[in-house]
Amino acid sequence: MRIFLKAQVASSLATATDFLVTILLKEVFHIYYVAAGALGTIAGGIFHFGLSRLWVFENKEDKVPTQAVKYILVWIGNLLLNAGGLYLVTHYGGVNYIISKISVSLIVGWCYNYLMHKHFVFKKK
Repeated sequence: MRIFLKAQVASSLATATDFLVTILLKEVFHIYYVAAGALGTIAGGIFHFGLSRLWVFENKEDKVPTQAVKYILVWIGNLLLNAGGLYLVTHYGGVNYIISKISVSLIVGWCYNYLMHKHFVFKKK
């Protein structure tokens, strides 16, 4: 349970980074919401990798490049699920992009990211 709670804290901080970048790019720089969302996801992903490796899963056994490749593979799935979900919920659901991003991020985070990070990226030998 401790690892799950730490993972939720790390995800919350990464999500805050993601949302800050997304909203800044969309509202201040007027970048298309899907592109802004994707760039926000990239920023949050970079932050999340470091925090997960060092604090959440405390797995320094594997070399950074090995974990980074695994993380990138999972992260590509995360990016596609988040950007696709954002588009579907906003475009077809008529929901505000911020509400869509929150909803999609929570579902992807709980149902995909946590499990993939725990059992694949940062799994201890």
